[in-house]
Amino acid sequence: MAADNAEQRLALIKENLAEFLNEEIVTKILDEGGHPKIYWGTATTGRPHCGYLVPAIKMAQFLAAGCELTVLLADIHGFLDNLKAPLELVMHRADFYRHIISTLLGAVGVSTEKLKIVLGSSFQKSPDYVMDVYKMASIISEHDAKKAGAEIVKQTDNAPLSGLLYPILQVLDEQYLDADAQFGGVDQRKLFIAAKEWLPKLGYKERAHLMNPMVPGLHGGKMSSSDPDSKIDLLDSPETVAKKIKKAHAAPQVTEENGLLAFIEYVLLPAAALRGKKEFKVERERDGLETLVYEDIEKVREDYKNDILTPQLIKPAITRDLNALLAPIQEAFKNDKEWQEIAEKAYPPPPKKEKKVKNKGTRYPGGGKPEEKALPVRANGDGPVEATEAAPSAQ
Repeated sequence: MAADNAEQRLALIKENLAEFLNEEIVTKILDEGGHPKIYWGTATTGRPHCGYLVPAIKMAQFLAAGCELTVLLADIHGFLDNLKAPLELVMHRADFYRHIISTLLGAVGVSTEKLKIVLGSSFQKSPDYVMDVYKMASIISEHDAKKAGAEIVKQTDNAPLSGLLYPILQVLDEQYLDADAQFGGVDQRKLFIAAKEWLPKLGYKERAHLMNPMVPGLHGGKMSSSDPDSKIDLLDSPETVAKKIKKAHAAPQVTEENGLLAFIEYVLLPAAALRGKKEFKVERERDGLETLVYEDIEKVREDYKNDILTPQLIKPAITRDLNALLAPIQEAFKNDKEWQEIAEKAYPPPPKKEKKVKNKGTRYPGGGKPEEKALPVRANGDGPVEATEAAPSAQ
């Protein structure tokens, strides 16, 4: 589904956003028949999971609206954020992300002609960029740098200086990627506000900022790469996907912080629309009832509140549609030996723990090794008395 006129294009760009700062920058480009240049960055650290489908579907909508999309694989950012990933793994993980993102965007049926994937280190080490880092560091206070990165940079006691550089780099990326707008989650709002203030101080133009809401994970909280049960890997088998969704937390008739409903709203319905038909089907054959067909999230919420839709009905439907969305990605991975080798290098299996041999001790009370008793020595000093000999009696 591609949007034709400026009004339709803007509506597709804005769909499901939580906030849109300086919207007029993008609107002006659309009114002139142009192609807004939007960038989204991700630090190449944890293994991408289904939480990435939320920004990915939004980016697919940007492409369908005729935007030029740059995905920044922020390898240097990942290293700066309190050493989230060892430096030697960063390049392999960047390659892994490149394969996943390009395949994922193609899987929902949008043209990737206007997609560009850029490695941060390809320009962030240039003399001009480094000089701008120095310039910005001279005019930005420690307080402002900490505030800008408060929601996105790991906060620790006695944090490394690199955490203060992180927001400076992300702000400068808008200029060096020649973006009209930056896209991210609402957790980046403080940094986006900082970008509006900091860039003009170096003589650069202000950009627009588009923000997705923070979407709850399958268990009602944030999806996490470090918690296997809270996320679904993009390469998980259909059986594993079904198992994890079956275990997902979803209280009947409660729509707030409901990760399953959020997934329908921000992933499945817009993905279906991009493929040509916006609908979400819930089959009820087992109950002898007709299939429910939804074209908007409000009706889904209404039926869920009224107990027409139950967790038991909705989970198989989500499993079906998610597996259909993941199938092209998994097929591409299966047929790409290079990608498989990259995956092994980027996310090597953890070293096997050595099985500790239990020290059973001596089996004697008191613990330690039993002392060896010295054999009695002959009075003439000729050596120990054998077991069969009697020790000489004392005189």
